[in-house]
Amino acid sequence: VQILLKLWRNGFSLDDGELRSYTDPTNAQFLESVKRGEIPVELQRLVHGGQVNLDMEDHQEQEYVKPRLRFKAFSGEGQKLGSLTPEIVSTPSSPEEEDKSILNAPVLIDDSMPATKIQIRLADGSRLIQRFNQTHRIKDIRDFIIQSRPSFAATDFVLVTTFPNKELTDESLTLQEADILNTVILQQLK
Repeated sequence: VQILLKLWRNGFSLDDGELRSYTDPTNAQFLESVKRGEIPVELQRLVHGGQVNLDMEDHQEQEYVKPRLRFKAFSGEGQKLGSLTPEIVSTPSSPEEEDKSILNAPVLIDDSMPATKIQIRLADGSRLIQRFNQTHRIKDIRDFIIQSRPSFAATDFVLVTTFPNKELTDESLTLQEADILNTVILQQLK
């Protein structure tokens, strides 16, 4: 092991480390061992009986100045995880999937009124697509989620728009007033 001992006016440092005071008894013992030509006990423990090459620099006419940390680039080796081609996790919505969620929908649609489709990405990773009238309220989306997935009934969650991310806090607003027609809504657990 290569170690550099620098002697300063107000102490000494090892390998550009912190300044160590000459008056500290442990440090005094360390320097006495060096003066006798012995390897200090601290360094013996550090190298576990290996060989130590101790270089010394005399800077006793100077005050210690903490050296700047030098940038050391990563010198290790990288490992790839997984396969070379990524596995596609989200699947595009098929018309059958859309029809299934619309058929099972507990939302009453007035066909004489303007309608919109809302895609809801649930916190469990699944999604629902539902037709609503533009006059339905944000609370109706929450109720639809709970009716479609009863497991969320006892769960505290919020509804959020995708871009820009905005929490839909006023659930009395209509979908048109909230400006979320034909959009994607995210369910986030609290």
